Amino acid sequence: MHPALSVVVFTTLSGAGLGVLFLAALLQSLAPLPLSRELAVAPVAVGAALLVAGLGSAFFHLGRPGRAWRAFSQWRTSWLSREAVAATATLGAGAAMAACMWIAPGGTGATTAAIILAGCSVATVYATACIYTSLRTIPAWHNAWVAPTFLLAAGLSGAAVFWLLLSFAFWRPGRAEGLVFALAAVGFALAKVGYWRHIDRHGAKLDTGAVTGLARFGSVRPAEAPHTEANFLLREMGFVLARRHARRLRPCAVVLCGVAPAVGGLLAFAGLGGTAVAATATLSLLAGLLVERWLFFAQARHVVVAYYR
Repeated sequence: MHPALSVVVFTTLSGAGLGVLFLAALLQSLAPLPLSRELAVAPVAVGAALLVAGLGSAFFHLGRPGRAWRAFSQWRTSWLSREAVAATATLGAGAAMAACMWIAPGGTGATTAAIILAGCSVATVYATACIYTSLRTIPAWHNAWVAPTFLLAAGLSGAAVFWLLLSFAFWRPGRAEGLVFALAAVGFALAKVGYWRHIDRHGAKLDTGAVTGLARFGSVRPAEAPHTEANFLLREMGFVLARRHARRLRPCAVVLCGVAPAVGGLLAFAGLGGTAVAATATLSLLAGLLVERWLFFAQARHVVVAYYR
């Protein structure tokens, strides 16, 4: 598929924002940090801002942005519509939790809103992933690897941004938090390697015989070429990424998303999780996610391209 920059930015920023909101809600419902009202509300505000920025990027990707409101009408059958509903509910729950934290920091209202916010955040990320996994005509997306990697990316990037925010209040993660962050970074990197191996192994089946179901009778090829010049389908559905570029970009994504954040987590484990370490881990992770998400779209091919070989 042709990787649209707006969608790459949307999935990266919204995932990070939802991860921040989930962690803020989790801490509020389980063990609120001993922070002032301003610092307690700051992660919610930043998470919501990242989510809105991502949604804004997706909004301008639409052919007719004025009709975006119709995305809410098909929630019974469309994962995109469910994503829009879940994202709106997330923003509402975040606003409610922030208000309760400001008015009555230790009250049951903040805890209740936090539980709702945590559920809505996870539901939004899952709905975003299901937009792609529901497309049977794109084998690189229609598999069991996509949803877990989306959830891991959101949680990991949200944790990094949350860590960076709290570092400005001179908070440093403990040994347990640093170790969990490092393990999560390694886990995400391994999950992406597994995903890439999966699409490399199954992408070879994308030929005319496979998509028509006639491969069992032998070699299948069209009687005539389906076109005489480049067209929309080849440009948008059959975007080809050279293998040499993929070989370079995949290790780059692994280093930025996995190795660098894992080193940051180990430094935090050693008691060196200050602002500089948090900022380096966060910026590296977000940059790596942009590369990883660009590859996610660039390496996905619609089965229709099998007819154009």
